[in-house]
Amino acid sequence: MTQAIERNYLEIKSLEDLVESDMPQFTCTINHLKPDDFQINKFFYKQIGKKHRWVDRLIWSEKEWIKYSSSPKVETYIFKINNDLVGYFELILHTDLNEVEIAYMGLLEEYHNKKLGSYLLSGAIKKSFKKKNISRVWVHTCTLDHKNALRNYLARGMKIFKKEFIKI
Repeated sequence: MTQAIERNYLEIKSLEDLVESDMPQFTCTINHLKPDDFQINKFFYKQIGKKHRWVDRLIWSEKEWIKYSSSPKVETYIFKINNDLVGYFELILHTDLNEVEIAYMGLLEEYHNKKLGSYLLSGAIKKSFKKKNISRVWVHTCTLDHKNALRNYLARGMKIFKKEFIKI
């Protein structure tokens, strides 16, 4: 049985266009993962992605994970409350195009519905625009992602620039 999926591509072209979320009522941090640790990327990808059909990387070997996570174009950020892992995002730097792609972003399921996703997205956008000469941050989301994903992107000031329908 095939399923029709709507995929939206969104962008924000200036940090001034960001509509920041409120600060969570928790003590939290968003930090760049250094040194790189492919196990962290793999953990979040599997745990967050299992409900959203993130499947393309499930076949990756350890070598492929290491190559990806240690690429100078990829930055991984970890979201914590106190010392507990809450979520993450991966940025892919496209310096030749002066843009950053938010490749993957999400929260572990036990942290859903606490208004943390909007804070995480605000952090991802701010970290992206801190890069030199960045004129655009973009992301794509689809109907398989969390039910609030598209709404969150739009609420933060991102605009849809492309829409497509695919069958899986």
